[in-house]
Amino acid sequence: MTKIKICGLRRPEDIEAVNKYLPEYVGFVFYKKSKRYVTEEEAEKLCSMLLPSIEAVGVFVSEEIDIVLRLMRKGIISIAQLHGDESAEYINKLKEELKRPGIFPDGKPFHTEGKIIKAFIVRDESDVKKAEKSSADFILLDKGMGDGETFEWHLLRELKRPYFLAGGLNPENVSKAIEKLQPYAVDVSSGVETDGFKDAEKIRAFIDNVRKH
Repeated sequence: MTKIKICGLRRPEDIEAVNKYLPEYVGFVFYKKSKRYVTEEEAEKLCSMLLPSIEAVGVFVSEEIDIVLRLMRKGIISIAQLHGDESAEYINKLKEELKRPGIFPDGKPFHTEGKIIKAFIVRDESDVKKAEKSSADFILLDKGMGDGETFEWHLLRELKRPYFLAGGLNPENVSKAIEKLQPYAVDVSSGVETDGFKDAEKIRAFIDNVRKH
């Protein structure tokens, strides 16, 4: 069954909605230029309300690796989603650091487990081939940075590895996307919003339409 990620949560009522409808993943945006940006403190509070069965993903754009590590080691997020110019070296270093045990100054141990999603903007087949070779645990394929537009899905026909499909998905078109592509997961943000904020009814409809398959 295709998994679901609801991205860009920033209010307690967003958490209430996902706790009710149970996607596998939710995303918190740590990119300051995004209208969905949340601080570390805000994310920590929201994550404390999240059901344990839902994995929290942090969305970053060319962020310093130490900041990503801190959020993962504290257990605020369990997956880092990278949307910038992060190199293979960056990804491999992040993986290695996540394996390294450690202790915070207050005596609490680090969380030393975590996975990485690398996002790729798809313009042509060369972008798909580049994504397929990524050393990240997962890849995410998108039209842009949360612009709510789909891309040419036929470009994915030769893709051999599982992926998160993003870009322009909504309750009306997600069934078609799944029927055509069978992605590992679908990722939505603006497609389940009304006036720039998450809409619980749209979240319900999106999840219902994914789980029909």
